Amino acid sequence: MTSSTGYLDTANLKSYAKPALRIALLAVAMVWAAVAFASGSGTGWVAGTVVTEAEMATLRADSCFIPLAIDAATAARMQGKSYRANPHIKLTDLRYVRVLHYGFDGKVHRGELVCNRRIASDLCAVMRELYEARYEIERMVLIDEYDADDDASMSANNTSCFCYRKTPGGRKLSNHALGLAIDLNPRYNPFCWRDRKGNRRVQPDNGRDYADRSKRFAHKIDRTDTAYRIFIKHGFTWGGAWRSSKDYQHFEKR
Repeated sequence: MTSSTGYLDTANLKSYAKPALRIALLAVAMVWAAVAFASGSGTGWVAGTVVTEAEMATLRADSCFIPLAIDAATAARMQGKSYRANPHIKLTDLRYVRVLHYGFDGKVHRGELVCNRRIASDLCAVMRELYEARYEIERMVLIDEYDADDDASMSANNTSCFCYRKTPGGRKLSNHALGLAIDLNPRYNPFCWRDRKGNRRVQPDNGRDYADRSKRFAHKIDRTDTAYRIFIKHGFTWGGAWRSSKDYQHFEKR
């Protein structure tokens, strides 16, 4: 017996159930609600928010790191921002992933990503391992929260994956446009390159203090970093190893 929302209707249990049956049904309802909350199908999941200790008691990590089809609500968030009609990728080629991650405050946060279905399982495994390693990621919400503005998202140190766009200053599609790349803690791991006039460029602009990779600082991705080792283990390549430019935030898998 469910309500119109798809959840077990406990409001009318007294009208038809004996005490023992009511207890059993209430127990089922509690489990149902916990699973719905953990998987994000309930109303409690808001990416970017902290998971309280009380919520952690019922939140199942196993239900979070799972790729899901893009539903109508997520499609509406993306439409006209990170996604628009194009000849290269369809919404059915993408997957939505809700994750748990540790923030810079040391607390557990809710996060979300959209990626290509081809790398969804691997990305889920990476995110799960980063969570278990207590690897700190400042924030992880869809780039649509920044109107698909890559500079704004990176300046906020937002970790993101899919965005249908071209490479910075280029003409070809970015691998982000196919959902095959992720930018991790981008402010602390900026994209550095030289433009056609030979001028050194750094993106985001507020990441200039972290462009000198000879310095030591927190949240720096290099070959000794936990994130680097986990991504490489799962078959991703790192933009920090590129020759002509260095994209220290960037991991991709084709």
